[in-house]
Amino acid sequence: MRMKQLYAPTLKETPSDVETVSHEYLLRGGFIRKVAAGIYTYLPLGRRVLLKIENIVREEMNRIGAQEILMPILQPAELWKKSGRWDDYGPEMMKLKDRHGRDFTLGPTHEEIVTDLVKNELRSYRQLPLVVYQIANKYRDEIRPRFGLLRAREFVMKDAYSFHQDWKSLDETYELFKEAYSRIMERLNVKYMVIEAETGAIGGNASHEFVVPAKIGETNVLYCEKCGYQASDEKAEYKGSYPQEDEPEKPLEKVPTPNVRTIEEVSKFLGVSPRKIVKSLLFKGRDGYVMVLIRGDLELNEAKLKAHLKDQSLRLATPEEVLEDFGVPIGFIGPVGVDVKKVADYSIKGLKNFVVGGMEEDTHYVNANHSRDFKVDEWYDLRTVVEGDPCPVCGTPLKATKGIELGHIFKLGTKYSEAMKAYFTDENGELKPFIMGCYGWGVSRTMAAVVEHFHDENGMIWPLSVAPYTVIIDILNMNDPEQKQVGEELYRLLLDRGEEVVLDDREVSPGFKFKDADLIGFPIRVNVGKSLKDGVVELKKRYSKELVRVKIDNGYSLFLEILEKMKKEYDPKEANE
Repeated sequence: MRMKQLYAPTLKETPSDVETVSHEYLLRGGFIRKVAAGIYTYLPLGRRVLLKIENIVREEMNRIGAQEILMPILQPAELWKKSGRWDDYGPEMMKLKDRHGRDFTLGPTHEEIVTDLVKNELRSYRQLPLVVYQIANKYRDEIRPRFGLLRAREFVMKDAYSFHQDWKSLDETYELFKEAYSRIMERLNVKYMVIEAETGAIGGNASHEFVVPAKIGETNVLYCEKCGYQASDEKAEYKGSYPQEDEPEKPLEKVPTPNVRTIEEVSKFLGVSPRKIVKSLLFKGRDGYVMVLIRGDLELNEAKLKAHLKDQSLRLATPEEVLEDFGVPIGFIGPVGVDVKKVADYSIKGLKNFVVGGMEEDTHYVNANHSRDFKVDEWYDLRTVVEGDPCPVCGTPLKATKGIELGHIFKLGTKYSEAMKAYFTDENGELKPFIMGCYGWGVSRTMAAVVEHFHDENGMIWPLSVAPYTVIIDILNMNDPEQKQVGEELYRLLLDRGEEVVLDDREVSPGFKFKDADLIGFPIRVNVGKSLKDGVVELKKRYSKELVRVKIDNGYSLFLEILEKMKKEYDPKEANE
């Protein structure tokens, strides 16, 4: 490809709405263009990278025996209603009606479609296990699309699904996917972590995320340096102890707290520690209201709450709903005298004489005690685990980091097969629901994650495995006939050898060419310039300052030898050292 022909409109200035390095460089480097918030067009460079990532994923899926299919993006609501997710999935689901008024969704995921497919095709245990996958566009109506490709409304994803007759078979396939996903990460050349994760709206019995550490990552990872435990903060369990207070119970008392709503304000006004205040959070789900109680100095983990209650539709009640249905401003809601289901975190089990909302504006109860003043229906671990909390395995204080989730695998069990009546006949002639697994990989967000992982102040540093082109040849003076001739000869030579090469034949300054080459991130640059008078061309790795001078007086064999050596030694991780 010649730069004169390549549609790669680079930008000198950083667009005003970028929030991350990958967003900036992919825009400036001419890889993507924004259509609307969270929606992008992939230009030729971006499409080449995307296809290379797809091919790595595809090769690893085929390697473990998965078979590629392609399912429709447009999905009828009836299937989602059978699984119970039409209302549970949440506002991220893009819903629409056809001309006949029938409900559809632009698929954010395909569990319903694939389950409906196989239930009409797989009849016997002899046809199992089966693993199918697709690489396709997905859609989620993010409330705030951000970070470029990392949180988009339209994105490319690989999703795979497995069907089994028993848990042993699922466990075997699950391990195959863990190995395949690890190989994908290794082929991308990135550091990664495999962490325990919450199943969320997908559901199931177990799940793991494959995460690339990054400062701007949206996955909070907790890990133990001693025993190797790793989990997302949505999944991490708290197994530390809570104090059991032995003070005598005091009479419940309602006190005025004018204009005091937050934990900090209540603590200061009443002169009590946040640990002696119980937050009352009102949620609304498919079965109505649920009041959640947790100690004032802790954060509620909503993922744990939804998992324990098996209701992904749960959401915080709005101030308007609380005022209308309970007659009190939201800052003064509390458990005393309120007839709703109450679930509590273990952190308040040992508390005595604590503060709760007074169920009247500008009032709170002091000296509240559960069992005496209100009943807790269910107890759970609902707190968000943070850095410094004890490891649930060995008790060592946990460390925290952030990461970008690229892969997520789930043991679904019979969640979808039972709901959608997808059965097979076992060896005894009995009908059994399929035991299922689900395995996702974010293809388009992988592009952004690699850039976040490998870059410098000048631009992107692509690993060879996903670089749009491997080599760029810069003719530094297009008015010099000898430079043009050698540049063309090298270009033809590499093309004939099957090399992915670009010839920068633009009539612009050498500095302009160097800046574009660094911004785009070509792994190896060949300079054809003034040194040609000495019979020399220069080779340079993207992340290195060293120029390797190669004599070409007697032909290009030494040049090809040095180029192959540089490719074998090329390691973008050296840029981060």
